[in-house]
Amino acid sequence: MCAVAVFILLASQAQSTWAQPKETLVWLLRDLPPLMIFEGPEKGQGVIDQLLPLLIARMPQYQHTLMRVNRARGLQMLHEPSLTCDAALNWSQERASWMAFSIPVFRAISNGLAVRRVDRQLLTPFIQDGEVDLAALLASGGEKLGIIAERNYGEYLDALLKQAPAHALTLHYGNDALGSLLQMQRLGRLRLLLGYRSEIRYQARQQGIAEDDLQFYPIRGTGKYLSGYIGCTDTPQGRQAIIEINQVLRDLPHERLSQAYAAWLDPDSRSDYLEASRAFFSQQAGP
Repeated sequence: MCAVAVFILLASQAQSTWAQPKETLVWLLRDLPPLMIFEGPEKGQGVIDQLLPLLIARMPQYQHTLMRVNRARGLQMLHEPSLTCDAALNWSQERASWMAFSIPVFRAISNGLAVRRVDRQLLTPFIQDGEVDLAALLASGGEKLGIIAERNYGEYLDALLKQAPAHALTLHYGNDALGSLLQMQRLGRLRLLLGYRSEIRYQARQQGIAEDDLQFYPIRGTGKYLSGYIGCTDTPQGRQAIIEINQVLRDLPHERLSQAYAAWLDPDSRSDYLEASRAFFSQQAGP
């Protein structure tokens, strides 16, 4: 009789547990090659495309939903109270005031300047030790810099862009903003473009622009690499999700994500990137 009673009690508890609906976690997807790729022969082969299935498989306590959004809608949803996360974000102090962030997920080569090789001499006065002094370039007022509107380029660059004269910037909106800026550059309507080298290489190829037509320059003061993060809504549920995401991230092999990112770099940059990424995450793991 006691054994039967215990069995009924345990079964009742298990049934109650099973009956509880899982909380829904919405993952925001943005067409952001080479992190996320929505179309074409490389569809689904981006860095975050490969990360999300690993995260989802290790977080069965949630009902996971994938939602495609543009940049503006994604930021709006991260301000809302629903449990929403974006796996391809830069950290900034301003964002950290209203969003919960994970530990670093992957490393990326910092934003730089892309210029057509035929126009590279215009940067000569602003190059120091192979890096462009962007603050001086913007202050000179001689050239317009193409940027994607409302994009976070990292704290250092965002501060420079906010201080730049309005006439020194060409902002482009829309889902294919970078592609449009590259076409403007190709037609000579814009000579300087700010962005990630891997993303510009990918988009240039989609636009039929030969890689040899472009020259890339790092920007003085940015650091060679920056980290990508997962950000979730800053609610009790979002902060709890970040705790659980961090537990998964600590057990994931970062080498796999680093290799996935390195595949999109030019051959000359890959070995240095992989070595730097390995050293960074080894230091993060501690002794």
